[in-house]
Amino acid sequence: MDRIEIKGTKVFRGEVTPPPDKSISHRAVFFSSLAKGTGSVRNFLRAQDTLSTMHAFRSLGVDIRDDGQVMIVTGKGIHGLSEPSDVINCGNSGTTIRLLSGVLSGNPFFSVLTGDDSLRSRPMARVITPLSRMGAVITARAGDRYPPLAIRGGGLKPLSYEMPMASAQVKSSILLAGLYAGGETVVTEPARSRDHTERMLPAFGADLRVDGLNVTVRGGRDLSPVDIVVPGDISSAAFFMVAALVIPGAEVMIRNVCINPTRTGIIEALRSMGAVMKTENVRDISGEPVADIYCRGEAGLKSVEIGGEIVPSLIDEFPILCVAAALADGVTTIRGAEELRVKESDRIAAMAAELRKMGVEIEEFPDGLSIRGTGRLTPAVVESHGDHRIAMAMTVAGLAAEGVTVIQGASAVGISFPDFFDMIGRCSS
Repeated sequence: MDRIEIKGTKVFRGEVTPPPDKSISHRAVFFSSLAKGTGSVRNFLRAQDTLSTMHAFRSLGVDIRDDGQVMIVTGKGIHGLSEPSDVINCGNSGTTIRLLSGVLSGNPFFSVLTGDDSLRSRPMARVITPLSRMGAVITARAGDRYPPLAIRGGGLKPLSYEMPMASAQVKSSILLAGLYAGGETVVTEPARSRDHTERMLPAFGADLRVDGLNVTVRGGRDLSPVDIVVPGDISSAAFFMVAALVIPGAEVMIRNVCINPTRTGIIEALRSMGAVMKTENVRDISGEPVADIYCRGEAGLKSVEIGGEIVPSLIDEFPILCVAAALADGVTTIRGAEELRVKESDRIAAMAAELRKMGVEIEEFPDGLSIRGTGRLTPAVVESHGDHRIAMAMTVAGLAAEGVTVIQGASAVGISFPDFFDMIGRCSS
């Protein structure tokens, strides 16, 4: 299924439940593995990225049993991991390799982390620098910038670190290393990034506190197992939101969506564009706010300017936001998103290239794009660039075009949303 045809449609309606949240699924396995005892993870995302995390901890001696319904994790405690007998392959998962770097920096053994072609081109100095300051010995390819990473950990000291950019992965990596350091490790962000680590780690017994943009963890405390239920992923739900908003007369109810305030930038952005959206049945699941989201293609979207503090909460949603902008009235500008140059692909260049194929006028900047909305798209043969979110965004673009759009590299959706095309088919038939 590496090449799929998407037919433009005038029908898009139904009720969908997005896959479990990827970020929370990763952390549930991380923290359960580091706890001392047995806990469970329900509604775990079984996709390529999160399975990379599961396999990584199995290689470190953690007993993880998964029957497809409930995952049972018997954690080894923060000091109970075993030296891996082979290189750990993190696949395409930046979360796996960066957070695991923090854990392995605290363990007194040797390990090597690698990944696929895409992951081996993603920058790792952002975690190597602070972890090295804490006492880990880490070497990497190309002057200690890119994977594979060779780590000899142990003997960490606490650190007070001001991050040059907002990144939940880097922040979490340092906090995990801080569990192994005596005293307090403090991470200061320039802007608030997603806070799933800060919400979940204290539930496992970590001594962690948040004060504005400062997060402090005190090392030396054991973690205790808990039972986690993973809510639905807003980043995956975003594709259905936009599809419902750009196809006239469309109507979709999206159930069980995590609306963590560090992740709702896409809702804020779409509402500022005039989207008809309602948030209903708000409740709490495992410390995360969850709701059902109703979207209706009632009125055309209008252009906006997006930048500043909202951008870190839009990194994963950037590709689908570009599609919304391409179908809005006027020129939408997105700036301050230079981090997108080093995601699974260069998402700025990739979205500019693929939407241009569909007749969209785009100006590219180092940190974003200016998109002149056309109100209509021309079908084309487009590429995923090996990026799951670009594959899904261009699928929504194809639904809004008149004719047949071909998605090359469509199998990339398996990284986070294996059932994506089936769900799209049910809503558009």
